[in-house]
Amino acid sequence: MLGLIVTIIIVGLIAGLLARLIVPGKQDLSLPMTIVIGIVGSFVGGFLGYLLFHKDADDGFLQPAGIIGSLIGAIIVLLIWIRVGGRRSITH
Repeated sequence: MLGLIVTIIIVGLIAGLLARLIVPGKQDLSLPMTIVIGIVGSFVGGFLGYLLFHKDADDGFLQPAGIIGSLIGAIIVLLIWIRVGGRRSITH
């Protein structure tokens, strides 16, 4: 169980960092938030993989993806995060 948690965190970190490198612009995200974006991206990638290829049907549609699916999902999640975060008004 501990190995699974460590693996999820490492894949989340890699996917989150790669997504931040690929997506242009400045992202004001901490390292833990980068990991969260990568982990959520992994599940988004797994969901999209299920929708497109109907894999993992026996285990349900919410599956963690491999590193490629995680990266694609993390990019999607990061773009949504930037878009939603850009709507906030900043007052001084």
